[in-house]
Amino acid sequence: MEVNCNQWRREQPFFRRLLQWLDILDPTTLLASNKEIENAQTLLQDSLPSLKEMVKNEKIKQALKLTLSSVHPDTGDVLPTVFRASAFTPLAVPLVVAMLLPHRGMKPALFWQFLFQSYSAGYNLTNRNKTTCKVFPQFMMNRYTSNSPIVHTVFRKILPVPVLAIASALNVAIVRGIEFDKGIEVVDKNGNVVGISQLAGTKAIKETAFSRAVLVGTTVAAPNILVSYLQRTNFIRRFPLALAPFRHVMTAIVFGLMVPISFSLYPQTGKIKRDNLEPLIQSATTEDSLYYNRGL
Repeated sequence: MEVNCNQWRREQPFFRRLLQWLDILDPTTLLASNKEIENAQTLLQDSLPSLKEMVKNEKIKQALKLTLSSVHPDTGDVLPTVFRASAFTPLAVPLVVAMLLPHRGMKPALFWQFLFQSYSAGYNLTNRNKTTCKVFPQFMMNRYTSNSPIVHTVFRKILPVPVLAIASALNVAIVRGIEFDKGIEVVDKNGNVVGISQLAGTKAIKETAFSRAVLVGTTVAAPNILVSYLQRTNFIRRFPLALAPFRHVMTAIVFGLMVPISFSLYPQTGKIKRDNLEPLIQSATTEDSLYYNRGL
């Protein structure tokens, strides 16, 4: 969709991207029907020639917010409700909290891990470029029990952080692996397709995978650090049962805060220098930089 692509292609610093994502992730946009989204698309297309002049128009701003959260920037198709950007936090939070519970056996641990990774895979697949775990540490704790506080700390608090972060990054890489092999479209500043680039596809996947690893890794690490501190306080010593709900609430809060931050780490429309692209593409344009849709 031309309007969305133009909006994403605007170069913005991290803080501006963060503010934009905080607006786009508004869950009330999920209440909009497909017809309302299509009407918003039509309004923006009709207003395209004077969009800069109308940026202060509230109706235009709401239409832009709705399309950015609900429409694929490449195809212009309305995304399924559960895989829209504004649905990611409310749907993923309960899965993450359940996944990080101290399960007593392998089956519930695998079940919640499977649900979270399956939803992540669907989200990654739906929001990809148009062109183309904790379970292990928990198993070890259940299989080889030990009273050692060092072993408990390693397998319960330290190891899950890199394992889950790597698993989330691999989820992106596996689901969108075709972009490594087939490449993705790169366009000039006017939106004209210059060619299909494997190097741009690799860059898009690496950026998205890293942002997802930061999201999940921080969500696991931050509550663990806070809980370790609280365990030393007199309040928790007097009311130890308060620790579990605190951990769950903190997990939900950290995940919710990290979603817009992780989405903002890289621009939605990536930029790559012509010299870093394939020789065939370099010879097809004289522009210094080209653009591609990074995906989410």
